[in-house]
Amino acid sequence: MFGSLHKKLMLIMLLLITSLMVVTGTFLTARVTSFYINSFYQQIDSVFGVDQREFVLDLRRAAAESNGAEHLREMLEANAGPLGIDYRTRNYFILDGMTGDYLTGSAGADALPREQSPNLLTARLAVAQGNSVAVGEDSYFAAGYMDAAIPILPIAPPYDSEGLIIYILDNQEILSGLNRELLPIILQALAVGLLIAALISFLLAKAMARPLERLTVSVEEVAAGTFGRALPVESNDEIGILTGTFNEMAGVLHDTLAAVENERNKLDTLFLHMTDGVIAFDMGGTVIHHNPAAIEMLGHEIDPGCQYAELFGDSPPFREILSLQRPDYAEKELAAGEKTLELLLAPFSDRELGGALAVIHDVTEHHRNEERRREFVANVSHELRTPLTNVRSYAETLRDAEGSIPPDLTNSFLDIIISETDRMTHIVRDLLTLSRLDAGNTEFSFTRFSFREAVESVIRANTLNAHTRHQELSWHPQGNIPVVEGDRSRLEQVMTNIIGNAIKYTPEGGHIRVSAGICGADGKIISPQPEEPFPETSA
Repeated sequence: MFGSLHKKLMLIMLLLITSLMVVTGTFLTARVTSFYINSFYQQIDSVFGVDQREFVLDLRRAAAESNGAEHLREMLEANAGPLGIDYRTRNYFILDGMTGDYLTGSAGADALPREQSPNLLTARLAVAQGNSVAVGEDSYFAAGYMDAAIPILPIAPPYDSEGLIIYILDNQEILSGLNRELLPIILQALAVGLLIAALISFLLAKAMARPLERLTVSVEEVAAGTFGRALPVESNDEIGILTGTFNEMAGVLHDTLAAVENERNKLDTLFLHMTDGVIAFDMGGTVIHHNPAAIEMLGHEIDPGCQYAELFGDSPPFREILSLQRPDYAEKELAAGEKTLELLLAPFSDRELGGALAVIHDVTEHHRNEERRREFVANVSHELRTPLTNVRSYAETLRDAEGSIPPDLTNSFLDIIISETDRMTHIVRDLLTLSRLDAGNTEFSFTRFSFREAVESVIRANTLNAHTRHQELSWHPQGNIPVVEGDRSRLEQVMTNIIGNAIKYTPEGGHIRVSAGICGADGKIISPQPEEPFPETSA
């Protein structure tokens, strides 16, 4: 009903004014009543008080005379003004001191209360005790009247009465009339005060609520993501300080959100274009996000709501991944078609609303490289074994001959040993070359050399190996073999591999024929010439 701050402020102001007016009216009524009662007893005290001792003694002397009640009435008539006797609302009575019975007065006996008041009973007790000092002036306001009872004891004999009581009674009609007159005034003042308060409270509430309403609108705009408008600070009070603080907060929030958005865009771009696949799962193992690389690596689409077990099986279990503590993670290899994938699985949050993240690496090429490395090591071993075998064979031949080999043949064997040693040096150098190739640094040593000499050098290096296997290795050059330009060591390595494989896979006693020449586009020798036999070797 009073949901808005404006209405609440108005209601508070009206309640405050109403409460103030009610309190003021109650206080004013109470003060008027108190003033009237105090005035009544001040008038009584002005006639019968301590300062009027002589008048009281005269009353006591008059009470000792015959027909003392009439004398007292005459004396009270003389003081009717100071006592405020108006014979309508306030009267005096002369009563018997022992019984309280009516003797005379300014009004008849029917004007007395039906029951004797506490003041009258106190005065009767004083008469009975012979106490002429006690004067009952307690207001019996709840009974609807005010009274005062003054005991009068005779002061000289002979006593015609045991004592009299002067009883002053006010029926409070004047006080009631004042209150009745005062109530409309209070109500009128309350109505006027409420009108003024309503107007003032409306203006004040409007002035107080307006900046808060603007602040509310701005808060809603900020909540909706709009930061373009700053609120004017119109005062230096708490609302002004709040407005200024809100402007600063909105600016900081805008800058923070802009920075977060920028970082999020960077992460989104990285996530979208990274070569590794990424899949995020919620706490239940359901896919909540993935990038295109994950689809490409797995080789199939990832449907919404897809589960962890559907993609990667149940090894390791998803709950086991969630229980990991940072920086621990789980690893797994997965086959996807011809690809070999490596999975790195780890929880991405320790809170209740976290989940797990799977990073997918394609290690197919890595495995292939490992296989190539093993093949390479095997090939290198083979390449080194062949020249080492030749060196050993020729060296053993020289040792076993014990000087029976002609010097020219010995020199030939030594040349072959030196050539094979150079070949092993070239192989080691080629290993370094391969290392440079892997590092992206390719170097070739191009020179002009006789291709025929290179072939003959390779044949000489493998002749002993062929003779050991009882094979015939013959050389048949075709035509004029020109000088060529290239990397001689690498060409010799290729030819060595070819001839070595021929010796290895040719049965014992077989014939290996090596020829070389210039070939045309059809692969035939151009301008063939008579074959030149290769010098025979004995072993």
